[in-house]
Amino acid sequence: MDSGIEHLVSSSKAMKTCLEQSKALGSSLNQIGYKLEEINHRLPSLDAVRPIRAQSDALSAVGGHINRAVVPATAVLKVFDAIHGLEKSLFDHQIDLPGYLSVLKRLEEALSFLGENCAIAIQWLVDIVEYLKDHKVADSRFTSGLKKSLSDLQEIQNGDQKGNLDGGLFDFALDRLENEFQRLLKENTSPLLMPSGSMLIIAKVSISESPMPVSTIHKLQAILARLNMHKRLETCISIYVETRSSTVRESLKALDLQYLELSVSEFNSAADKEIYIEKWGTHLEFSIKHVFEREYKLCSDMFERMGLDVWKSCFAKIAASSGIVSFLQFGKTVAESKKDPIKLLKLLDIFASLNRLRLDFNRLFGGPECAEIQSLTRDLIKGVIQGACEIFWELLVQVELQRQTPPPSDCSVPRVVIFITDYCNKLLGDDYKPILVQVLAIEKSWKQEKFHERSLIKEIVNLVRAIELNLETWAKGYDAVTSCVFLMNNHWHLFKHLKGTKLGGLLGDFWLNEQAQFKEYYSTAFVRESWGKLPALLSREGLILFSGGRETARNLVKQRLKSFNEAFDKMYQKQCNWIVPDKELRDRISQDIIQTIVPIYRSYMQNYGPLVEQDQSESKYVKYTAQSMESIFISLFNPKTMKQGSFKMGKDQHHSPKVR
Repeated sequence: MDSGIEHLVSSSKAMKTCLEQSKALGSSLNQIGYKLEEINHRLPSLDAVRPIRAQSDALSAVGGHINRAVVPATAVLKVFDAIHGLEKSLFDHQIDLPGYLSVLKRLEEALSFLGENCAIAIQWLVDIVEYLKDHKVADSRFTSGLKKSLSDLQEIQNGDQKGNLDGGLFDFALDRLENEFQRLLKENTSPLLMPSGSMLIIAKVSISESPMPVSTIHKLQAILARLNMHKRLETCISIYVETRSSTVRESLKALDLQYLELSVSEFNSAADKEIYIEKWGTHLEFSIKHVFEREYKLCSDMFERMGLDVWKSCFAKIAASSGIVSFLQFGKTVAESKKDPIKLLKLLDIFASLNRLRLDFNRLFGGPECAEIQSLTRDLIKGVIQGACEIFWELLVQVELQRQTPPPSDCSVPRVVIFITDYCNKLLGDDYKPILVQVLAIEKSWKQEKFHERSLIKEIVNLVRAIELNLETWAKGYDAVTSCVFLMNNHWHLFKHLKGTKLGGLLGDFWLNEQAQFKEYYSTAFVRESWGKLPALLSREGLILFSGGRETARNLVKQRLKSFNEAFDKMYQKQCNWIVPDKELRDRISQDIIQTIVPIYRSYMQNYGPLVEQDQSESKYVKYTAQSMESIFISLFNPKTMKQGSFKMGKDQHHSPKVR
């Protein structure tokens, strides 16, 4: 830029000198005619170099032409002087933005004047020089010098430096404005202060601070307006997008969003899937309603004068490069992960989150500028709906496949029974049923079919019917006594855990009462067919009045106690690993067994125990007291400590079907 200015200054000085000479010449022509003869006589040696050779009458005609050419040229030179006078203000290290813009406007006006008048002024001067030459008014060497200077100016005017009349000063000033735009933007941009943990939900309604002072926005708008006039808006947009995108990423970083980068395989093996999905919903809603919302508003405020397309395109670039795509990609990862009944609930959670934000998504990302985000969102919604529907309609098949697995050895309630009953209640609950109905209806509409809610109800009822058939099939894998405990446990579970629930209401009171009646039937049958047979072993036959003699009676008691103990131990060993999970039912069964055996055993021992108590082999026959026997029954059927596991559906694991 310095060399350009020096070149212009040099040309300007040469032109100015020539113009001054021409002006002096023109103003003096009318007066010096009579002196020429005298000068010629007195200075004959200068005749070869004198610039004026014409007669006085010719010179008087030239004066007007010279004056008309010199006046615009003088005006151009004055503008050049004014431009150089602006240099100090434009080079000042401290920018007073209003003053700087004012100086820049003056520079712009000066350059506009030069652009419009420079060529004309030069051409006028060229014409007058040609006139002087043609009419031989001036010495040819004098006119050649003028012509050379004017030719140099014409080359500048017509060449690559045509728009560089200020030597690059204006471009320098615009560069400084861009730098000032970037400085103001960075100094007034800071990440959103994120709340932590449970405070995030509260923050949804409390965060409202302006992302940037209004005064700063006005300054940036003034810079944008000036730069936009000179086709430098794209540069400013690039600066803005880069700065604000970086700020958004820094804001979101505080939420610890590393889980968004999980691949499908990493997600499948993760232990915290449900936690991740719950976080995803909360983080997405917060990001949309607060982080991206304020960027949307700031873009509108900043670029509103540039037009709707400009600021929406700017926001789209910020959103795409600062996190929204990662949120959508994580949702897609979940949709593509392996099938699992729990996954259905998580997909419904994802759909619910997206549905709650539907209006916000449409408003923020609805324009053509956000086509990529719209495409990713549509793909995500499609994947979520298809995945949820596939799992739901396959559940019945997977429950039916469980019939091929052996029943639990401890007679407990299979996890598939617990899971399906709880699962169906969740699907029928207020949190999930409306979402599931909407998802199933959308999926049907894609197939040009109508969805009726009764289809959902029918499928839920079919799942329960399948569970009942599974129980009947599994019961056949036990002996008669064991099957009673198994069926007692499961019918009681169905009654107790479905009564007063959505699923219980759907199945009806008659069905629930049936379950309670089945429980009573099987519990009675269990006690009767197992522990109920032991009292018969404590027969009193032959012991009344010791009809066979005391020794005979003692032997009978020993024999009968031995048989009783053997049967008791055998039965206890068989049942000690059985489980009655429900405490109420367990206590009831224990009391039924106690009432069936302990009173008879206590009476028997009170009457006939003395016959063996004095025998040296007493311990072989009197193994239990009534109290110890009662304690044994009370501790019987207590649940063992079990590892908790997630419910998966598949043939390879008895209680863990896995949707394939």
